[in-house]
Amino acid sequence: MAGIKFEIKETLGTLSESSKGWKKELNIISWNDRAPKFDIREWDPEHQKMGKGVTLSNDELRELKRILDNMDI
Repeated sequence: MAGIKFEIKETLGTLSESSKGWKKELNIISWNDRAPKFDIREWDPEHQKMGKGVTLSNDELRELKRILDNMDI
């Protein structure tokens, strides 16, 4: 992703890992020097290459948690 600056502020957890070593992680990331947000996406072992993901604000993550808490899984 050329031209996009990111800084992983904190790794909160790994959701899964592929046979090639890529990990789907929940991180707190600052994109292009903006305020950090929650981020779920796949990363290569060196955190240099990334897959498509989703970035969530505090309010969005709180709402996702509420939805998941109400699911019977």
